[in-house]
Amino acid sequence: MITKSTALTADYFEHIGNTNADGSPQRWRRNGQTKTWKTRPDHFQIPVKHGLYAHGYITHENADEFRVAD
Repeated sequence: MITKSTALTADYFEHIGNTNADGSPQRWRRNGQTKTWKTRPDHFQIPVKHGLYAHGYITHENADEFRVAD
């Protein structure tokens, strides 16, 4: 699970549920700066990218689907 403190520092993440063809977990990399809000201190948004075309965000809502890659 990604917390706000790891969201600010980590660069690579692994998706827990999705795997690659060889069985390894999907690796996502940071694609920008983590967005935080003053009025909602527990919320965050990390832009991430996987492969050439897949992109999305890790937020406080889906943070339990990801972990920090080693």
